[in-house]
Amino acid sequence: MCSLLHLVDTAVGLYIWALIIAVLLTWLVQFNVVNTRNRIVYVIGDFLTRITEPALMPIRRILPDLGGIDVSPIVLILLLHFGRNLMWEWLGGACRVGAF
Repeated sequence: MCSLLHLVDTAVGLYIWALIIAVLLTWLVQFNVVNTRNRIVYVIGDFLTRITEPALMPIRRILPDLGGIDVSPIVLILLLHFGRNLMWEWLGGACRVGAF
């Protein structure tokens, strides 16, 4: 059971990093620091959009319009951290976090 908890914890951690990188890449594209005409930038951006948008869209529907500021990634990251902590509290009683 501990191995499964560590696997899920690692997957959630990687997804959080994907969210952060997607937000940073969006900012870089908006401020013309990087150009999506570059094939590598386009592929990375498309991949990150495809894996993050399905989780962000329901949150965007619930949140009120804040005038161009998108806080849905922050809300999702907070929910993922909360879910991770709950998982370790309920299921990880015999497992130590970070012990491999």
